[in-house]
Amino acid sequence: MYHGKAGKKLGRTSSHKEAMLRNMVTSIIKHERIRTTDTKAKELRKWAEKMITLGKKGSLHARRQALAVVKDKDMVGKLFGELAERYRSREGGYTRIIKAGYRFGDNAPVSIIEFISDEKKKEKAKPKAKPKAKAKGKAEE
Repeated sequence: MYHGKAGKKLGRTSSHKEAMLRNMVTSIIKHERIRTTDTKAKELRKWAEKMITLGKKGSLHARRQALAVVKDKDMVGKLFGELAERYRSREGGYTRIIKAGYRFGDNAPVSIIEFISDEKKKEKAKPKAKPKAKAKGKAEE
């Protein structure tokens, strides 16, 4: 039976999958953008969002929980400092998955998973000038 088992198997043993996702979480915290397959990106999103939520809590218990997943102390510092401050007012949805085509070799669908930056969101919020309508008359050829 398969009751109560959340997440995809990803063709690996549970220990291999857990180690891979820990490494990927550390990488996305470090680089803030990584390229991987669609299925791995969707699984990674769950882990990354939980780490940001722990970072926003900021307690010692939350830091120890994050250290149990992210093995790099510098990245945990970044998580609880820079990233927690960036997403302080955001309730969720810290990551974005962008389809990036297919991998050469096995044709696996590839995506880019990245943290959403609020600076870009503020720039997009500015209203753009509307283009002026052309005057009706003779058609130009």
